[in-house]
Amino acid sequence: MPTLTSPFSRPSAPGSAAPPPPKGTPPGAGGAVPAVQGAQYAQVQDRVVQALLRRGAVSAEEVTAAEAARKAIGGRQPLWRALVDVDSVDRDRVFEQAAATYAFRLAPVGDRPPEAGFAKTVIESFESAVGDKLVGLGCVPYAYAQDQPSGVLKLVFVTEDPMRPELQRVIDGLGLEKFEVCYAPGAVVEAVIAEAFPRKNEYLERLAESTGPDVDYGVSFESGEKTLVDEEALEAEISQSALLNLTEAILIEGVRLGASDIHIWPNAQRKTEVHFRTDGRLQHWHTEDRGHPEALLAVFKDAALNVDRFERDMAQDGFIQRKVDGTLIRYRVSILPIANANPEVRAESIVIRILDDRKVITDLGKLGLLEGALKQFNKAIRQPHGMVILTGPTGSGKSTTLVAALSNVVTPEVNVLTVEDPVEYIIPGVRQIKLSHKLSLEQALRAILRHDPDVVMVGEMRDKDTAELAIKLANTGHLTFSTLHTNDAPSAVSRLYKMGLEPFLIAYAINLVVAQRLIRTLCPACKEVETEPDALLLGELGFTPEQIEGTTFYQARTSGACPTCKGKGYKGRRACAEALYFTPAIQAAIVGAGEEVNENEIREIAESEGMLTLGASARVLVERGEVSVEEMLRVAGGEH
Repeated sequence: MPTLTSPFSRPSAPGSAAPPPPKGTPPGAGGAVPAVQGAQYAQVQDRVVQALLRRGAVSAEEVTAAEAARKAIGGRQPLWRALVDVDSVDRDRVFEQAAATYAFRLAPVGDRPPEAGFAKTVIESFESAVGDKLVGLGCVPYAYAQDQPSGVLKLVFVTEDPMRPELQRVIDGLGLEKFEVCYAPGAVVEAVIAEAFPRKNEYLERLAESTGPDVDYGVSFESGEKTLVDEEALEAEISQSALLNLTEAILIEGVRLGASDIHIWPNAQRKTEVHFRTDGRLQHWHTEDRGHPEALLAVFKDAALNVDRFERDMAQDGFIQRKVDGTLIRYRVSILPIANANPEVRAESIVIRILDDRKVITDLGKLGLLEGALKQFNKAIRQPHGMVILTGPTGSGKSTTLVAALSNVVTPEVNVLTVEDPVEYIIPGVRQIKLSHKLSLEQALRAILRHDPDVVMVGEMRDKDTAELAIKLANTGHLTFSTLHTNDAPSAVSRLYKMGLEPFLIAYAINLVVAQRLIRTLCPACKEVETEPDALLLGELGFTPEQIEGTTFYQARTSGACPTCKGKGYKGRRACAEALYFTPAIQAAIVGAGEEVNENEIREIAESEGMLTLGASARVLVERGEVSVEEMLRVAGGEH
């Protein structure tokens, strides 16, 4: 039974501030900040907001935006609650300050994380209706502690928002002799709830409960001429219901497991394999062996818009929309005919990209770019004109970075237009142009020139005509974003040159080229020290003997049942990038190019001016203990 003493035994006066932060904490993160001069925020009556302003944790602009939003919905809620919903505000800072202002203690979850088993055991001891209410309010038991001065054992709860009266009423109704509600970050509480009370997938439960025989009804898709007798019709309905449940279960589980893509294809044994891509790696989830593979594939095709279920010989693209856990999720469906070792199977591969707007990053600081690259990126997108190019292979996070960049330049004063094929994420404040057989990329770009743009995003520069139009936009006073498929930043210059663009246009139209990869980060909870690093391999990866000697190398621990990473050893991904800013020296090297752009010369100049290559960026992440050598080798092993 978890027990705590000192963190919960000190008296606290109402309205007391949070304890002083550790030495070296940066401003705005709880450390010392310059005092607000004069009566700059005298009109702000909310004590929480006043404290946040004093700490520098929020800006006057963010408070103004929160006040406007609060008034728009009637002005009943406190200003600090409206502040939580402002995109650029760190909600944890707001809730932490509110808890301190209203005399709720901060649970020491950094030193002692909540235990899912303890939370589950205690909640299950309550009446089920009350336990459900607690979980629904995002509140879980954390530990037992001795109350002072009575000495009675009290139950400590943690929640992101202990200020809610309804939560106090629910806990009061438990009849506990003593209890205390403390603050903990929302992500910490959500993780405990997710582990202790995993959300049920009703479609999987229906499949598990199904006892009827599974009948192959896929053969009837080719023609509807076969008439089934009553018994067969009943069995076919049971089978169809099972496959429909499986289809919906796959779509829901993909979202809940954080997958970016779902892969579905039949194998030579007439079984349909389902794989999820999580953190960039495909992982087997299920193999369906009931009925023809065409049956499950047909159900997915039926669920998708703009897809012909009976067409099996051509590529098709479609969309699916579903409400998952109260959020509208869009799925982009790609279907391709594939060969199969079994001639009896008319095989198709279905890949479904999960488009979850909750994953959209609008804060550039959360992309994971290193300090130098982030500084150059911010500098480039703040220019009134010029081009920012993202390069990298498919799945390297180019679209994510572009969406974050656009979100930082969108204001009511500018007209932002994008040309995408297809449009994946809806960006508030941006007019996103859909391409079709009636509107090509080139036609859309020519039309944009007459549409009074300020900022333009071109999904991809595929050929000379597209590139010339994008360069023309950048050269005529527009900030332009686009992507290229090249391995590194200097080779983007070479690619544009080979497309036929003049060197002086390339040199003076482009602000920045960012080459990007996504690299998996080690699980902070279970990563372990690599006791015998391979010095020869590290040398090949660019580490100096001094770096090898002075660095603690970490590796993923894939054995065990870590609740944070589920035994994978890795948790999440971050950007690993090189940012080539077009300084006068870089521009001169491009303009002076003869028959061929010298990529090595451009790289050497950029490195002399402080650019970190992809390999150097990965080495920094390894030295910081965030990335394993194995992961660096996989992502950036062949880079400079």
